[in-house]
Amino acid sequence: MLTRRWVQVVAAAAGVALLAALCLLVHPLREAIGHAASGDTTALREQLRGTGVAGVLLLYGLMLAHIVVLFPAEITNMVAGFTYGIPLGILICATGWFLSALGTYALGVIAGRPVIEKLAGRERVQTAERMMERGGWPFLLIVRLLPFVPFSLVGYLAGATRVPLLRFAWTSAIGAIPLIALAVVLGSRLEHFSITDPLVWGSLVGFALLIGLGHPVGRRWQRRARPVEETVG
Repeated sequence: MLTRRWVQVVAAAAGVALLAALCLLVHPLREAIGHAASGDTTALREQLRGTGVAGVLLLYGLMLAHIVVLFPAEITNMVAGFTYGIPLGILICATGWFLSALGTYALGVIAGRPVIEKLAGRERVQTAERMMERGGWPFLLIVRLLPFVPFSLVGYLAGATRVPLLRFAWTSAIGAIPLIALAVVLGSRLEHFSITDPLVWGSLVGFALLIGLGHPVGRRWQRRARPVEETVG
């Protein structure tokens, strides 16, 4: 059992090292990650301008890099909307982030609970496990709707706590679409931004509603996730 645990840890470390190496060695990807990490949508848009299929591949690489290099996911979505328009931008981001989500889940499974507890904290992992168990698929679906919940962290925790893969996959695929669509639509208006544009203020209102829903929803799930002993006491 101990040998298997070490094999999993080594496999996880090797996977992370390989992804990190690709992020560092592939110059366009390294440059794009730098722009995304600094929140520089202008520089990232300029990098993708006129690149065609290569730009699409770079966006996919950026989303897969997010498995190990964290940055605001909305940056990628907005730039995709600006560069490729709304329908294609949503398609690229929906599929790319789905693959990224599966990658974070796999990393959580391979690394295992002890590693994830060291990274995220034992109490946070235990709370997440209770919320995922008691909340079931509605919790996983809702947590994807909340803009301030780290995208990759959900995958790490779901994998480490052995959430069923099928449940994680479909809730991630469906739950991520509203946020992706809002960011892509907003990004498509970056060049000629106007607050009077219905798509602009509609996207901003959508973000505000999701943020507003986050607090009461989070409080409710936290109450449901409290240990039975604490509730009884």
